[in-house]
Amino acid sequence: MTARPPGAPVASRFSLNQWTTKRWSVAEAVDGCVRHGVEAVGLWRQDVAAQGLDQTVKLVRDAGLRVSSLCRGGFLTSGSAESLDDNRRAIDEAAALEAACLVMVVGGLPGVVPGEPPDTAGDGISRDLAGARERVAEALAVLAPYAGERGVRLALEPLHPMYCADRAVLSTLAQALDLAEPHPAEQVGVVVDTFHVWWDPQVFEQIARAGERIASYQVCDFLHPLPADVLLGRGVMGDGVIDFAPLNRAVAAAGYTGDIEVEIFNAEVWAADPDEVLARVKARFGELVAR
Repeated sequence: MTARPPGAPVASRFSLNQWTTKRWSVAEAVDGCVRHGVEAVGLWRQDVAAQGLDQTVKLVRDAGLRVSSLCRGGFLTSGSAESLDDNRRAIDEAAALEAACLVMVVGGLPGVVPGEPPDTAGDGISRDLAGARERVAEALAVLAPYAGERGVRLALEPLHPMYCADRAVLSTLAQALDLAEPHPAEQVGVVVDTFHVWWDPQVFEQIARAGERIASYQVCDFLHPLPADVLLGRGVMGDGVIDFAPLNRAVAAAGYTGDIEVEIFNAEVWAADPDEVLARVKARFGELVAR
C-alpha cells in the first residue's frame, strides 16, 4: 500500500469514495482512480464482497492506492450478537485492506428500518433514544479492543439529525466524541463529514476538541431544497449551501493530515458518466477544498 508522504499537499490527498461513482464496481473504481491520477479510494463492504476481498486487496495494492476508509460497520443499537459478529467481520476486512479507518454508522432506533415508514402501531419499535445510545457505548467496549488488536481504527460518524430515527442516534461531533474518548485514540476516532456537521453551532469547537481523533474528513455539499429521498441530498461541492473554507481550516488546525474523501449520494450524479463525475469533483475539490 502506498504511504502518503508527511506534509503532502492537499490536492494529493483527494480520495474518491466509491459511491460517488456508484455505477463503478471496485475494479472500475480502482481503474478510474489510476486514470485520473487519484491516489486514494474509499470502499464499501458490499462492493468489496461482490469483487471478492482477496481480489480487492490485490487490485488496490497493484494500483498503489491507499484505502482511505471502509464503509461501513455499525448499526449497533439492537445490542444483538449478530450485529457484533458482523462488525468483527468488518474489522477483519478493514485490516486486510489496510484501510485508514472503518466508518461506523451506529444505527437508529431499534425496529426502525432505514428508508421504510415505521409501524404506526409501534410494534417492535423502541423509542428509547437514550437507551439506544447506551447500546452503542456497550458495543464499542467490545469492539474497540478487537479492532485495536488488528490495527483497525473505528471511526464514529455523526449523521445529520434528520437521520436520527433510522440511521444514527449520534447527531453531533460532541456526542461522537463523548463515546470515543473512553477508548484509545488509535482505536476509536470520529468522522467529520461536511454534509452532517455544517449546521452545528458547536462544530468548530468540537473539531478542535477532536484533534487526533479525526479519523476521516469527508466532503460534499448540502443541497437546498432537499430531494424527496433525503439520503440523496448530497451534492458536488459548490452546488449547495456549505461554506467549506472555515471547515477546511478547522480540520487542518486540529492536526488532520489524512486523505479527504468526496462522498456524494445523488441520483443525478449517479446517473451521469462516472469519468465525467470524477473529473468534475476533482476540479471542485481543487477550487473549494485544496485551497
